[in-house]
Parts: sequence; C-alpha cells; structure tokens
Amino acid sequence: MKRAQPQGELNGVCFFQSLIFGMMYYERQKKPKPPLDYKSALQKAADYCAYQERSQQQVRDKLYDYGLHHDEVEEAISELITQGFINEERFARAYVRGKFRMRGWGRNKIRQGIRQHKISDYCLRKGFEEINPEAYYEKLLEHTEKKYRSISTNSEYIIKGKLTQHLMGKGFEGDLIREAIEEVLSRS
Repeated sequence: MKRAQPQGELNGVCFFQSLIFGMMYYERQKKPKPPLDYKSALQKAADYCAYQERSQQQVRDKLYDYGLHHDEVEEAISELITQGFINEERFARAYVRGKFRMRGWGRNKIRQGIRQHKISDYCLRKGFEEINPEAYYEKLLEHTEKKYRSISTNSEYIIKGKLTQHLMGKGFEGDLIREAIEEVLSRS
C-alpha cells in the first residue's frame, strides 16, 4: 500500500525550506542601493529623460531615489533643463497626446492626471492644443457607441445614466456627453 505524502512536503522539498528560501530572496531584493555621486546621478537622470519625456517632478523624485540632497537635486534639474533633457511644455504636449490617443481619456481626466506632475496652467493649455476638437468629439462618440452596445436594458433612463457615468469616468465634459448620448440614441 502506498503511503500518503505528509502535508509539510511539496514534491520532496520541505515546505519550510521553500518558505525560507523565498524569504531570503525577498531580503536580497529589498536591500537599499548605495547613494550615487552627483555626476553619476546626473548621467542616469539624463538617460532616464532621453528614454521618454519626463516632468520635473518625475526627475526630481528619481534624483532623490539616487540619494542626492535637495541642493544637488535642484542643481541637477537646472542642468538637465539647460541641456534640453527636461521641457515642461514638451512633456505636457506628449502627455496629453498620449492619454487622448492611446487611452481615450477626456480633458477632465487628463487634467487630473497631469496635475500630479505639478505642471503649470500655461503648459497644460499648450498641451490641450494637441487635441483636435473634431477628433475629440469623434472619440467621445466612439466611446458612447461602444458602451451603448454593451448595455442590455430597454429603459432609456437607465441607458442614459450608465452612459453618462461611463463617459464621466473617462473624463469627458457633461455638455458634450449629453450631446453625444442624444446623437447615439437618435441613430438607434
């Protein structure tokens, strides 16, 4: 008769051994990295900015992660701006363009997201210039039609409520949402 495998074993390896090895791996992963000197941190920050557009706040956070102090961080930010690695207006334009085209976000959600990067209102306005009003309304209609097809009720009141809630979550403005809903409902 075959003996049942004890519960403490897993494929011949003791459960506690695997637990200990897992804990050792976790401990190795969370060791703090030694702080970088100013020159190395500046080079890493330049590489970080060269990969994609970054806001000053993202770079500032990264420099603090590298172990630099406040004065060094501000000096490095100034150097990166001078060298053209950081440009807030360019970042705002890229952010708005990407969130609108790739994620399909509306202006409100984009504004909320870009505020986390501490971007000025001037740069935000410049960023919103990237959105063509006709393309914006077309994207809104696209979202409205897609959501409308997924709703399985006949009550116009419930349909309007669900569409409004969905489109508000996407960051579109209330007046445009009402127009889009009326247009989609009139087509069907």
